[in-house]
Formats: sequence, C-alpha cells, structure tokens
Amino acid sequence: MTRRGAVFLIVALVAAAAWYGWSIRSQPVLVTVTSVERGTVEKTVANTRAGTVKACRRAKLSPSVGGQIAHLPVAEGEHVERDQLLLELWNKDLNAQLALNQQEAASAAATARARCIEAQQAQSEARRQRTLRERKLVSEEQVDQAVSTARAADAACEAAQATAAVSRARVGVTEATLEKTRLVAPFDGVVAEINGELSEYVTPSPIGIATPPAVDLIDNSCFYLIAPIDEIDVAEVAVGQPARVTLDAFRDRRFEGRVRRVSDYVLDVEKQARTVDVEVEFVNPGDIVQLLAGYSADVEIILAVRRDTLRIPTETVVEGDRVYAFDEATATVVMREIEIGTSNWDHTEVLGGINEGDLVVTSVEREGLADGVPASIAPDDTQ
Repeated sequence: MTRRGAVFLIVALVAAAAWYGWSIRSQPVLVTVTSVERGTVEKTVANTRAGTVKACRRAKLSPSVGGQIAHLPVAEGEHVERDQLLLELWNKDLNAQLALNQQEAASAAATARARCIEAQQAQSEARRQRTLRERKLVSEEQVDQAVSTARAADAACEAAQATAAVSRARVGVTEATLEKTRLVAPFDGVVAEINGELSEYVTPSPIGIATPPAVDLIDNSCFYLIAPIDEIDVAEVAVGQPARVTLDAFRDRRFEGRVRRVSDYVLDVEKQARTVDVEVEFVNPGDIVQLLAGYSADVEIILAVRRDTLRIPTETVVEGDRVYAFDEATATVVMREIEIGTSNWDHTEVLGGINEGDLVVTSVEREGLADGVPASIAPDDTQ
C-alpha cells in the first residue's frame, strides 16, 4: 500500500468513527424515570452476617458425679415444669446410707431426750437437798453430792444433744450427695436433647473439656435475637431503639423488635470485619409462639425517621450527590447536584437541588446516558 493510500484509509476510519458517535448521540436514549415524591425515609443499620434467635434461658445440664442412668422419665420435645425430675443415676447405696443415717439420727435424738430428762430430775433433787439442808435435815456433804450429780447430768444432756446434731448433719451430707445423682429442671421449658439411654454410664465434664450435656433444656416462652453489627455502624446504636426483624423461616414477614443490649466489646474473630453483638428483643408476645431457638435472622435497627420529606430511590443517586433529571420540555437528561439528608437502601432524602414532581432517571446504568443527551421515556415505564 502506498503512503497516500494509508493516509486515505486513516482518514476514512476517523470519519466513520465520528459518524457512528454522532449517530448514536443523536438518537434518544430510552430511560426509566420516577417522580420526586414526599414520604418517609429511615436511617437504619443492619447486621453484617446472619443473626441467631436464642432462648432467654437455656440450660445444658449434666450430673456433677458419674454413674449409670437408672431413671429417665422425660423424652425429647416434652414440656417439663420447674423442679421436675429429668434424670437419675443409680443410687441405691446412697439411699441405704441415708436410711441408716436417719435411723442413727433418730436414735441419737432419743438418747439426747433421755439424758436431758435425767438432767432435769437431777436438778430437782439438788434443789430438794438444799431445802432439807436449810432445815438441818441433811448434811452439807449430801447437798454437794446432789449438786455435782445435777451438773454431770446437764453435761451429759449437752453431749447427747451434740451427738444428735452430728447425726442430723450426717443425714444432710448424705442427702446432698444423693442430690448429685439427680437432674431436676431449673425452670419451665422443653427438653431439646437427651444424650444418654437407660443403663448407660455418664461422666461429668473434665475441667476445660466440653462434653455433650445429658439434658438440654430450653425455655420456649422467651426469645431474643443476637446479631453482629459492623463496628463502624454500632456507635449510633442504643438500647431502646426500634428494629425490624426478618427470619428466613418466615420469608417476607417482619417482626417488630427493640434493642435490649449492645455488647461491651468488639469481636475480632474475622480480622477484616470486626463486629459488635447487638441483642434485639421481640415486642409482640404473640410473635414468639412460632419461633425456635437457632433460627437465622436479619435485623434493621432504625436510628432516625424523617416523615413527609422529599425522597427519591437510592438507586437513582450517582457519584454520591448527583442525579440524572429528565427535562420534559427539551427531552434531554440533565445531571443535577443535590443535597442529601437521611438515606437507606430504599430511599434517600433530598434537601435541595430538585423539587417535588420532578422526574429522575432510575436506569442510571443505561449505555449512552450522559449529561445533556436526548432521551425518551421507555414505553413500558410507570412513573
């Protein structure tokens, strides 16, 4: 190819590109729009990872001593009342020891009563001897002997009472040891899990080593949600703020909640996303009837509410503080800078830059969209 031919080819390509750009720019860009309206805008924060529904009370119970399961009167899913027996280990030896100690305590108590009656009789005899001595009817030696006998009887009464007290204490020790072989419900609830069967041997957890509990008891009358909130957002969260809770198990249904606690420390399990646990309680008692501990959940905590204010869909905002406005008079798109107030994922409050009723472009990713280009509203668009 000659030099003249190469120059001609380059000029032709530039002209073709210019014509193509002009032809595209001259054609109106189809856009979807929405009107600037008045409504409510909420400032919210949400959890960074899925939250979890937890029971207000949950006890993972195990006997404090090892032994063989002899009695298991409950089943998984069964509702139990406070102080109801859940599990009992083999304890016939302790029951026999308790019966023996109780008999010994009864015998010691009877002996103490007898010794104290004898002491009372000796005191009466000593008083009688003193009276006779005043009348010169007995010798001084006889009075001294009666007084000594009365004192000895008093000491014997005290010793017998002490022995009876020791016997009663021994009964208490045996009863306490016997209690270690029984698991009772600390509150009303439902038996979530049982790890063990009749005649199986259970052992308590060694220090520092977690083992499955013998009985997992859940109070299903009270639930709350615990959710991780990013450390950047949690500074504005406070106890008492309203919240909306959504559960995967209930799809689009929303539950009313309220912040009941903000954790006092930051979790740094994931170094790139440090979070703070926030607890949210359910406001309506009827909502918890269908809940189960362990449900995954998401929460929106409402930090501020702006009512009857100008708002636009958040998706229409570009570059942080600009929107594409559709000018019906010139059928063009005009980029406008706006003043933004409260914002969330759905709506953004507008404090200035556009007016109520103005049209803003929602299809901001549309190819060819730019400031000043001709545009037309898509036929199927609903304003």
